[in-house]
Amino acid sequence: QVQLVESGGGLVQAGESLRLSCVASGSIFVGVVEAVGWHRQAPGMQRELVALIDRDGDTKYANSVKGRFTISGPDARNTVHLQMNELKPEDTAVYYCKRHTELGPVGSWGQGTQVTVSS
Repeated sequence: QVQLVESGGGLVQAGESLRLSCVASGSIFVGVVEAVGWHRQAPGMQRELVALIDRDGDTKYANSVKGRFTISGPDARNTVHLQMNELKPEDTAVYYCKRHTELGPVGSWGQGTQVTVSS
C-alpha cells in the first residue's frame, strides 16, 4: 500500500506563507485512486477537506481557502504540494494528505504536519 508522509508545517504570523509537502512511497494514481486531497483538523473541530487535485490536474478548494491555497502535483518524486499564502489564525490545524477514490479518502491517516498561525 502506498504510504503518504506530510511535512512543511510550522509557526508563522498572519499574512505569511507556508508550503506543505506530501511524499508518497510509490505512484499515487494507481487502481481506483482518482485524486489526492489535503485535509486539516483544528482542535475540537471535525476534519475538513481543503484542497483536492485529480488525475487530470483539476483542482477543488474549500471556500475558506479559495484564492489563498494552491494544490499541485504529483511531481516526478511523487510529491503533492500545498502552497498556503495569506495565512490566517483560523488556518491553524494539523494538515494531512490522503488519496481519494470516487467514494472518498482511503487508507489510514498519517501523523500530519502542524500549522500554527499567530495573529
